[in-house]
Amino acid sequence: MAGSTFGTLFRVTTAGESHGPGNVVIVDGCPPGLELSEADLIPDLQRRKPGQSRITTPRKEDDDPEILSGVFEGLTTGTPIAVLIRNQDPRSRDYGDIKDKYRPGHADFTFDAKFGRRDYRGGGRSSARETTARVAAGAIARKLLAERLGVGVLGMVDQVGELHADIPDPGAVTLEQVEANPVRCPDPAAAEQMEQLIKDVRRRQDSVGGAARVVATGVPAGWGEPVFDKLRADLGKAMFSLPAVMAVEFGQGFAVAEARGSGHCDTLVPAPGKSPPIGTHTNRAGGMLGGISNGMPIVLRCAVKPTSSIPQDRPTVDRDGNETVIATRGRHDPCLLPRFVPMAEAMVLLVLVDHWMRHLAVS
Repeated sequence: MAGSTFGTLFRVTTAGESHGPGNVVIVDGCPPGLELSEADLIPDLQRRKPGQSRITTPRKEDDDPEILSGVFEGLTTGTPIAVLIRNQDPRSRDYGDIKDKYRPGHADFTFDAKFGRRDYRGGGRSSARETTARVAAGAIARKLLAERLGVGVLGMVDQVGELHADIPDPGAVTLEQVEANPVRCPDPAAAEQMEQLIKDVRRRQDSVGGAARVVATGVPAGWGEPVFDKLRADLGKAMFSLPAVMAVEFGQGFAVAEARGSGHCDTLVPAPGKSPPIGTHTNRAGGMLGGISNGMPIVLRCAVKPTSSIPQDRPTVDRDGNETVIATRGRHDPCLLPRFVPMAEAMVLLVLVDHWMRHLAVS
């Protein structure tokens, strides 16, 4: 299957399915000399894994990573790093009824249209289970960026259904605030309401969508390319490569449609201590100008659709186009947002580490 590799100099290739033996990622381009062990990957994988709270899927996976290559005596060697995360709790029998039926909102029909066959167990390659590999790779990028440059990336839920969080300064939010509740929303009052809403929709055998925001701090000015490989364009591609993402915005996002130039442009101001010593008074552009980082926090937001897998009977068709009825039995998240946060962080980290290396290559 083409399209399973991401990045230019820091290249990530993933393989695996929801109900196969496991998922694998090969990271090519990590420089030598980085201290790395499975312990560095576990925190992000634990945040992504299923079964971590009552508002996520009850599937139980330890998601313990195994580093198979690219690390010797605790240091990266500069050769490809291979990481395996085994599947321990697939329940393929739940999907026998959909072998020849297409689930609404899923990639069942389009996979058959493209390949003529598909792994119907849990969605196979199109399942969000594949993102375990991305999160493992993102953890490597996280450590590299933090240690070499002091760059940090943090995601947070700011909307579930019609409920919106009050987050005055996303760049000031801490990991402790995000992890203080199972929704991963740094607004405690909103998080409580969101959690109740997710429980309510699960009780009604339904699901709910929402939005997550990701902020990257410490990114210096100058990363990105000015035309086709804009930093913003690559971040957009990265976000849209994640399952269930339907819209992405940067900075003010769609609000610019109602803005005036006099009110939208960020005023440049002196910024002593930065290199170069220039910043902006506001950050409506989301940390990028002309496809290149400007030294301000990079801020993006993703809209995530409701989980398509719900146990309600719904009309559909089978592979021959005959009308039928389907109900997805399996184990699924009533809201994808809490576990989406580490996935989104991982993809932002992979883009940033790749553009850092590309910047070094031409500096």
